[in-house]
Amino acid sequence: MSSQSFAGTAILVRQVWRRDRVLASVWTFLLVAVSYASASATASLYSTEAARVTAARAINASPAIVALYGPILDVHSLGEFAMTKMTVLYAVFVAVMFIVLVRRHTRVEEESGQTELVGGTAVGRDAPLAAAVLATSVIAVGLGILTAVANVAGGLPLTGSLAFGGSWTGLGLVAIGVAAVACQFSASARTCASLAAGAIGVLYVMRAVGDTSQEWVSWLTPLGWGTRLRAYSGTRWWVLGLYVVLALVLFGVAQLLRAHRDLGAGLVAARPGRTHAESWFGNAQALAWKVHASTLLIWSVASAVLGAVFGAIAPNLGDLLKSSQALAMMQRLGGTGVISKTLIAAELSIIAVVVTCFALSVVAHAGADEAAGRTGHVLCSGSSRWQTFAALVTVAFVGSVWLMTVIGIFVSLGYGIAGGGLGSAFADVVPAAVDQVPAIFVVAAIGVLFFAIRGHWTVGGWAALVAFLTLGQLGELLQLPTWVIDLSPFAHVPAMPVSDFAPLSTAVLLVVATGILALAWASYRSRDVV
Repeated sequence: MSSQSFAGTAILVRQVWRRDRVLASVWTFLLVAVSYASASATASLYSTEAARVTAARAINASPAIVALYGPILDVHSLGEFAMTKMTVLYAVFVAVMFIVLVRRHTRVEEESGQTELVGGTAVGRDAPLAAAVLATSVIAVGLGILTAVANVAGGLPLTGSLAFGGSWTGLGLVAIGVAAVACQFSASARTCASLAAGAIGVLYVMRAVGDTSQEWVSWLTPLGWGTRLRAYSGTRWWVLGLYVVLALVLFGVAQLLRAHRDLGAGLVAARPGRTHAESWFGNAQALAWKVHASTLLIWSVASAVLGAVFGAIAPNLGDLLKSSQALAMMQRLGGTGVISKTLIAAELSIIAVVVTCFALSVVAHAGADEAAGRTGHVLCSGSSRWQTFAALVTVAFVGSVWLMTVIGIFVSLGYGIAGGGLGSAFADVVPAAVDQVPAIFVVAAIGVLFFAIRGHWTVGGWAALVAFLTLGQLGELLQLPTWVIDLSPFAHVPAMPVSDFAPLSTAVLLVVATGILALAWASYRSRDVV
């Protein structure tokens, strides 16, 4: 390995930053804003130390909550209590952010041929991977610094906030390493993403096992180190070094694997497909379902697990809400009524945003297919534009309905098994989950519209989702006018099962989604397809 093989790294780093200036900035802003909101809201929701201690002990007493959020090692620490969800659950979102960024600038560019094109210039063989790692590492450091500042602004101690921000930076570095290694194994960008996401999932499960049974297992996963760091109660600064060591090892492994494969190929050779297709596999609809089958299966399993965990938490919520401020907050989330059902309503609204990501990923895949010329091949095979467009909409919309139904079923199972009553849970929760679908349709339709206007504009759907998420989650914190918050389709979904079904709101959302799709089809049928 010579310095010549890294020639052009600095130029590529600047290119990565330029291309990620919107995606990384928006994602960072949301993570920092949510961290600030959690830090600033906790003191007002739990005005006394006794109320915080009671709630912290209730969290530690519930295996389901500990499995999801992690334990609170010092129940008297305001910082640990305020950052409960941020330490583990939102740390996963940090990891996902860097997996997306690294994959985008390594395997995706190899698959599209851009890396080979750049390699024909004065750029060295190892420069693209090095640039992706260096550029995203700087972003990870920036995320940690901004998070620390936000937590201090939210009223938490400076020392603990610096340690907490360092844990997010450290996890970001580890996620960069995981993604860099995963992207060496397959020539498919989707397979590499699945490998990296699967690795994070395994680490999360290991952390859950360790936090609920054998504590030593939590020390084997970086998702457990954030809790063991004890950022706000006797900080163990040396734990931050574990992130750095593991990240450096992963960087080295990725570079070593990169040197033992050909450009555009993976360490694992792709399996050849069948020489002859089945008789039914001869149209755009069948192709779309075939392409997204594995993705939908993974999402279904993840939805089932997430739903069961969220459902199991709800019946045990009462002990967490001993203060009048906390009770008022939960009532704002879902109206008056049984607190456990109020939590389910809040959980379903959050899960609906996650499922929207599935629909938008289907649209993004359609944009990538068009850019790679695969859509043109499908149209040349006898499939019409309408069939291709309908296949995209069908997979995105039907897949979303399926996932919300799976979530409703497994939230009901978790809630019923944990003591909430199985029979009534199905009657209340499944309809509440499905009632989120019209809002998902509106956002997905916006994504389809951007794709229909220009194949590479699929980022517009993601921008719309971020905007609606910001309005819904941070609108009250930012003191935005009510009419601005109501621009989000998720704001018009009734908080079932606490509130009653609102047929008018559902009908309006469906009409809006249909209208947007009609505009999308009018645009798609008249534009050129790459």
